[in-house]
Amino acid sequence: MKKQLLLTSLLVIQALALLAYTFYVGSINGWGFLDAVIQNVRGFDWNGQFTLDFSCYLVLSALWIMWRNKFSIASVIVGLIAMLMGIVVFAPYLLYLLIKEDGDLKRILIGDR
Repeated sequence: MKKQLLLTSLLVIQALALLAYTFYVGSINGWGFLDAVIQNVRGFDWNGQFTLDFSCYLVLSALWIMWRNKFSIASVIVGLIAMLMGIVVFAPYLLYLLIKEDGDLKRILIGDR
């Protein structure tokens, strides 16, 4: 139970911190997120490397959400939104699974397979 509380706390803190950071950055720099991503990757520097690497993680997390839920329409939608929004969507999804699966890591990871 203590480990689950630690993970729950981490997910809540990450989601809220990044949500606040996102709103702050968006209000200062505008909401052209995809333009910034493309510009970073085209720069062929460490910012671009990090952006591309992180984008690969986002694609994998979206595919996992879809696979776990057998590529249902809802899972494709949630996966695509999570791919664009990152931890702001992924952390609440994991929190939902922690509650739904009563902390059973195997069921969290693979669902009803």
